[in-house]
Amino acid sequence: MPTLISFIAFTAFAAGLTWWLTRKDNTGSSDGFFLGGRSLTFPIIAGSLLLTNLSTEQMVGLNGSAYKNGFSVMAWEVVAVIALVLMAIFFLPKFLRTGITTVPQFLEQRFDKRTQSVANSVFLAAYALLLIPIILYSGAKGLINIMDLKALTGIEGEYALLQITCVGIGIAGMLYSRFGGLRTLAVLDTINGIGLLIGGFMIAWFALGHLGGDGGVSAGWTTLKDVHPERMDSTGEAGSEVPFSTLFTGVALLNLFYWCTNQQIIQRTFGASSLAEGQKGVLLTGALKLLGPVYLVLPGLIAYHLYFGQDVANDDAYGKLVADVLPTHLTGFFAAVMVGAILSSFNAALNSTSALFSIGLYKSFINPAADDEKTVKTAKLFVTVIAIAAMFGAPLLSKTGSLFSYLQTMNAIYFIPIFAVVVMGMLNRWVPSKAALSALITGLVIMISTLIVFPAVTKNDISTVTGFSNFHLMGITFAILIGIMFVASKVSPRSEPWQIETNTPIDMTPWKGAPIVSGILVVVVLVVYISFHQ
Repeated sequence: MPTLISFIAFTAFAAGLTWWLTRKDNTGSSDGFFLGGRSLTFPIIAGSLLLTNLSTEQMVGLNGSAYKNGFSVMAWEVVAVIALVLMAIFFLPKFLRTGITTVPQFLEQRFDKRTQSVANSVFLAAYALLLIPIILYSGAKGLINIMDLKALTGIEGEYALLQITCVGIGIAGMLYSRFGGLRTLAVLDTINGIGLLIGGFMIAWFALGHLGGDGGVSAGWTTLKDVHPERMDSTGEAGSEVPFSTLFTGVALLNLFYWCTNQQIIQRTFGASSLAEGQKGVLLTGALKLLGPVYLVLPGLIAYHLYFGQDVANDDAYGKLVADVLPTHLTGFFAAVMVGAILSSFNAALNSTSALFSIGLYKSFINPAADDEKTVKTAKLFVTVIAIAAMFGAPLLSKTGSLFSYLQTMNAIYFIPIFAVVVMGMLNRWVPSKAALSALITGLVIMISTLIVFPAVTKNDISTVTGFSNFHLMGITFAILIGIMFVASKVSPRSEPWQIETNTPIDMTPWKGAPIVSGILVVVVLVVYISFHQ
């Protein structure tokens, strides 16, 4: 009963405070619904960015990867800091200057409508078939273990319980997404983000204390380092999930796409009230990401020590650890902030999906004459259909192995091609539209062939043939696509170099502290890697 009461209490508090703070927001216009009226300040941007990223696919999936592979998987958190620095200094000023709502809109401005429509369709497919179902599945897995829903509900069938939990989370998230705009979601993100950070640190603290026994937290940390020192290496072994060399190829590229061009994430920054506020929000997110290994990796390492030799699956390790070490009176609070994290990522994906559909397809191709009100209504109807489909498709992911590894592999299919086109479009003003479209399609074909078709036909991973990590394959593919566009810019360049056009109502004065803070963040990343290298 205390668990249920604390769960309901925090959930109601977050929802009530969000409603009070955003009750007067205009969500009937495209700017109001998709960009929060371009009024977001840096604390809201940072809180929303962090919690949009920090959901159960991170809490459950990344801790599951740490449980399996050790400390080297911290790369997904620490290398992200470098990507956020580049976002603040290079990408964000260009995106905000154009006044766009979606990344495909930028590709239309830089290249043409065909490139925009392909990228838009790829984003939509990826979010509908991959991202949204994974958020629901990982959230349901976490909640089932943390709150012991099997005992609470009396439902014995694991798949049935998973399905019911996915539907419950999906309905709650769908209501938030339909009746609130980006600012509503961003404020809710910030409130839940504070709670999740507190909860995440609590889990690490209680787990270390549990591991240390009478010696407490310090004894737990000593045990962690002494019993399996090889698992505390920041660089990882050649055969690990994230070998150190991949930090400079596929891992770097996936992080750069995710934090610099992924619609679900950067839509938060597009709603900034000024460039300076956007830069401060992005860099504050980078500073907070440095704390990520404490609650996204450390618990997985502790779980390995506690459950070594037991039949505990990777993606069940975190939920079991929370249930075992967290005091009963705090379980409901932590489950509530976990639900908040799930809803945050779910809502972010739905909001971005609605923007991609309504602006990229509906407004551009289906009904160009539609006014703002009609566009927003269509967006809300579309995400309702997507959400319902995801609720019933999410449980099928129970057949995958490592959730986080699966997510990163599938993400690469569209991350690499789109990022290559965006980067080359910004760096080389002479790349023609045909080259961008060719590179985008070529990249999709290579990624699908090597990461999906080849394993499905041969029952083997492509790395067994190439002899190196799939992350290196991503780097090679990226280089090929850059090469295609570079050659085209020399052989058949645009008739005139592309010029970025300023089309934004916000102040574009950069934040003076951005270079200094960026330098400090990069230095800290290097220190972290050096400190934990065995």
